Amino acid sequence: MSIKASILGGSGYTGVELLRLLAMHPKCQVVSVTSRKMAGKKVADVFPSLLGFCDLTFKSPSLEALAKEADYVFACVPHQTAMAVVPELLERGVKVIDLSADFRLRDKDVYEAWYQEHSCPEFLKEAVYGLPEVYGSAIPGARLIANPGCYPTSTILPLVPLLREKSLVPDGIVVDSKSGTSGAGRGANVATLFCEVNEGFKAYKVAEHRHTPEIEQELSEAAGKEIRINFTPHLVPMSRGILTTIYAQVADGKGEEDLRGVLESFYKGKFFVKILPEGSFPNVLNVRGTNMCHIGLKVDERTGRAIIVSAIDNLCKGASGQAIQNMNLMAGFDETEGLRLPGLYP
Repeated sequence: MSIKASILGGSGYTGVELLRLLAMHPKCQVVSVTSRKMAGKKVADVFPSLLGFCDLTFKSPSLEALAKEADYVFACVPHQTAMAVVPELLERGVKVIDLSADFRLRDKDVYEAWYQEHSCPEFLKEAVYGLPEVYGSAIPGARLIANPGCYPTSTILPLVPLLREKSLVPDGIVVDSKSGTSGAGRGANVATLFCEVNEGFKAYKVAEHRHTPEIEQELSEAAGKEIRINFTPHLVPMSRGILTTIYAQVADGKGEEDLRGVLESFYKGKFFVKILPEGSFPNVLNVRGTNMCHIGLKVDERTGRAIIVSAIDNLCKGASGQAIQNMNLMAGFDETEGLRLPGLYP
């Protein structure tokens, strides 16, 4: 069995990452890629890294054409744009993996407080939050997947098992994340110019980053109570990767061995999440170009706080790789199909 997929808005970093990964997928054929700006240009002329792997030409977006050509559509378009096209694609019988934030938040009011007015809130309850390690049983029957954000993926994966098992105190959690510049997208932006980023290291959108409610939504679900966190993202001078360090109070009677046991048990048999041995901590270099998430932890006995560190590639497990993992589950494939890739080290 093979399937056909199209990429809506394929000229950005998530689009080219999808093309890179799907070029090696044995059961999925990419039949079209759209881009208003690049329409008429060969994909390999825009992205020479795909020479010999992709012979497609960028097309102008046509939802009618996409629905006729493809079984699945990856929507790599900006927030608000996605909500304008997803309902029509679903109506035409196409399954959609949306990489924007338009369907990640289940509460319309929360979405509108952090983003803008939502034009099709009726789909918020239907969309499945596409974190396979947490919601894998709901993904195969879905027709709309809300692919998680990169920062949320790096935060939710370490915390959900521990909050479900009440191994951590849910109040007072601090999340400190560092990301490469590709997280800002491929558009021209003074803040991500080489001279602005090289040899620099800064926090941004402090106490106001839009991924905050997404993280809080999933952590609250896991804890069974409303959770508020302090989340601070930082920009570091590298192209891709996220390192997230989480600080949380350990629940009474719990120790490092207990926390490690919870994580190892929850992720047993889940290929893309690896719990590192005692004393080892993740390095973004080791997950570069992969769909992996590495997690390490330490309990500070002096303070009673757990220090949990995770590393992902923001373009892969934080976006396009996870989108393909979701597609695999929707199509009834092994979730690792086309994604069993070791890191690009060094």
